[in-house]
Amino acid sequence: MNIHNHDIVILGSGLAGMRAALEASLVSKGKLSIALVTKLHAMRSHSVAAEGGISGVLYGKENKDSPSLHAYDTIKGSDFLADQNAVELLVQNAPKEIMLMDHLGVPWNKDSLGRIKSRAFGGMSIPRTVFAEDKTGFFMMSALYDNLIEFNNVEIFHEYFATKIIMEGDTFRGLSAIDMSTGEFNLFNGKCGLIATGGHSRMYGFTTTGHSSTGDGTALAYNDGASLKDMEFVQFHPTALVPNGILISEASRGEGAYLINAKNERFMKDYASSKMELAPRDIISRAIITEINKGNGFTDSGSGLKYVGLDLRHLGRDVIDEKLPMIGEITESTLGLDPAEEIIPVRPGAHFTMGGINTDIDGKVIMGSGKKARGLWAAGECACVSIHGANRLGSNSLSQCLTWGKITGKEVADFALSDSKASNTYAEKIATEEEKRIKRMMKSKGKNNPYEIRKDLQHTMDTLAYVYKNEHDLKLAINKLKVLRKRFSDIKIEDSSDVYNTNLRDVLEISNILELANVVLHCAIKRKESRGAHAMVEYPKRNDKDWLKHTIASKDSSGEPKISYSPVSITKWKPEERKY
Repeated sequence: MNIHNHDIVILGSGLAGMRAALEASLVSKGKLSIALVTKLHAMRSHSVAAEGGISGVLYGKENKDSPSLHAYDTIKGSDFLADQNAVELLVQNAPKEIMLMDHLGVPWNKDSLGRIKSRAFGGMSIPRTVFAEDKTGFFMMSALYDNLIEFNNVEIFHEYFATKIIMEGDTFRGLSAIDMSTGEFNLFNGKCGLIATGGHSRMYGFTTTGHSSTGDGTALAYNDGASLKDMEFVQFHPTALVPNGILISEASRGEGAYLINAKNERFMKDYASSKMELAPRDIISRAIITEINKGNGFTDSGSGLKYVGLDLRHLGRDVIDEKLPMIGEITESTLGLDPAEEIIPVRPGAHFTMGGINTDIDGKVIMGSGKKARGLWAAGECACVSIHGANRLGSNSLSQCLTWGKITGKEVADFALSDSKASNTYAEKIATEEEKRIKRMMKSKGKNNPYEIRKDLQHTMDTLAYVYKNEHDLKLAINKLKVLRKRFSDIKIEDSSDVYNTNLRDVLEISNILELANVVLHCAIKRKESRGAHAMVEYPKRNDKDWLKHTIASKDSSGEPKISYSPVSITKWKPEERKY
């Protein structure tokens, strides 16, 4: 086993993780040793797939905008489940982060005066989503990565798969990981740690997210005593490409694209007449499924999937080429479809997880005991602060990643500067046990194919826990999960090699999404209302009297989620009826 001693260990190399590494380096003036551990090459982290833009109020007076209005839009979009003190922190910091990205070299689309352009996004009162074509995440990641590698105190461990977060009681001690290129086991000792591993939407089959979005850090934290928050809230992006699920950015609707049904009607007039195609994502997703259920959808001949049309034809080729080039590239390369001439087939796909590791406003992890962890933080999509509540507004995710990347980066730096001890024998003992567990797993010669289990899991979530949920289907899904988890205890791993054992990696990922899917379903069936992305057929209305509260899940001694609740932070904006 290889042992690495660092001041700070960051798990995950997306926008939140890299922004935290940058901030910790700046705060410590390069004095702290930082390990950035990622199961991919850092530049393949899923943040590169963010397309449409990042929200922030840059030119308030000219645009009649303000941070307060941005906060209100976010809180209303969240169906009033967002913690308002955290939202206020977001809207104050987002403009500063956008300008930092400008200084780091992000090629924002700008006007003739050099001002950064903005486009309209769903649920936003004012166009405040700034963008770099429709490849915003890629350009932001490139700028961060190019700057971060100039710091000698930061070491990036590409393609290291984490298997355990090591906690001694409520105190972070380190993490174990497999070097995929050699198969060697590694222990990363650290004074403190940060989890920034993204979401877990790959528990669904029809999803916009990459195959890497398996919630690894969230599952590892949960297994080692951390609590999870609001896991029932999974966002479905309205416009996932049929039949492959690739994201067709909300930027298309921000630039004026229409949604049409098989009758050639812009049906959003019946669901959100004031916002139309720029209503929040939960509302549009429900509208699309309602239209399909009415028989007003199209049918894909190959997959049998029902869909509606996204119409960019009236925008013209010049607008598509200048502002939405990736949409043209995606549709032409995968379907042979020219969006300037033909409608794009879309339906809702699992996209973003509002729930995640329970943290305080500074990103510090809260354990199942209710105590705050010592030396462990979480940031980005894997963390639930909570900014997005029951439904995220498009373009707020990148703002969240940068804002809490900065906040947690400073937090871990301050902690590491004040703590003198990094390595310890306890972590080595636990890592040795973990290495033995992984080696036993590699010898698994059970009767069940893990890939069949993953396929059955994704089919279960796609069919029984989709845009509209009901108690019968959720009970059925929970029972199916029990069977799948039992099957998983007797799996066969075909590949026994050490170098790039993707079979082992896949099994570890499947284990993580099985764990998290079970939490999602248990949290969902207990929430007896419809709020944001959680739409229950039996309970079609929001119920503030009984359910204006966060769901908290921790793992009990039987391995099942133990559910409790905590209050929502309300500072200025009282809950009101949500109309668009």
